[in-house]
Amino acid sequence: MIKPNLQVQLGGVTLKNPVMPASGTFGSGNCDLIDIRKIGAIVPKSVTLTPREGNNTPRIAETTGGVLNSIGIQSEGLEYFIKNDLKYYEQYDTPIIVSISAYSVDEFLEMVEILNKEKSINMIELNISCPNLKEGGKAFGMSEEFTYKIVKEVKNVTNKVIIPKLTPNVADIVSIALAAEEGGADCLCVANTHLGMAIDVKSRKPRLGNIIGGLSGPAIKPISLRMVWQVAQKVGIPIIGVGGISNWEDAIEYILAGATAIQVGTYNFVNPNCMIDIVEGIEKYMIENNYFSIKELIGSVEI
Repeated sequence: MIKPNLQVQLGGVTLKNPVMPASGTFGSGNCDLIDIRKIGAIVPKSVTLTPREGNNTPRIAETTGGVLNSIGIQSEGLEYFIKNDLKYYEQYDTPIIVSISAYSVDEFLEMVEILNKEKSINMIELNISCPNLKEGGKAFGMSEEFTYKIVKEVKNVTNKVIIPKLTPNVADIVSIALAAEEGGADCLCVANTHLGMAIDVKSRKPRLGNIIGGLSGPAIKPISLRMVWQVAQKVGIPIIGVGGISNWEDAIEYILAGATAIQVGTYNFVNPNCMIDIVEGIEKYMIENNYFSIKELIGSVEI
């Protein structure tokens, strides 16, 4: 029996398979639980230029079919990440996608220029869901203009693969995706968490210290899947689909909708071996349905 080819390419970088964690749901401790060499890429939690404490507690609230989080991108800073976390991940034969977050374009550029010196990093995820403090706090990714500007300026200072992570909290995610592509994005991550809220009926207070947080988990899959399909109809660059994936069937849905790769987030907390299960499930599905290359599946949903 011929083993199916699960390799995919993101901006010229080859991944052994399309499965990876979503930023913020994976750390060095996961490497003690699963064989990291069996997944397509490693995506650590978003890192900031300088140390950041994060938001007030409580930061996590479970909901029906999902989780609300308001972590606030707690970070030890980029210098700490490079000296400690990056050096740890470099021991594995798995590509590293570094996710970065910043409050201004200049801060993003400074971080990218520092990361340019790290040969082990081929791909950078731009978390443009964070607020642009110089423009009144509106998230970069909520504006076509700022999305284009930040991607364009970052591409001017690096040859690494740039992957903007889009926010779903916009009226038209396709227009934002097109702006990112026009700015020079090599790939898109669609999409981040959906804004939500939960209230404790006994105390009559919000269940998150920051009141509002990002909803993730199975509950958001149909919405995020729809966004991936819509974006895939209009852009010519690879898409990493993310949102509510908990099993191989979910992953296949995203791939059929047009995703080249997928990220697993919340379900890593439920089943630490989830990503390995998904890789094996995709392979089994391909064998049973006589697909040799996963490229045959990408965007092949029949409408």
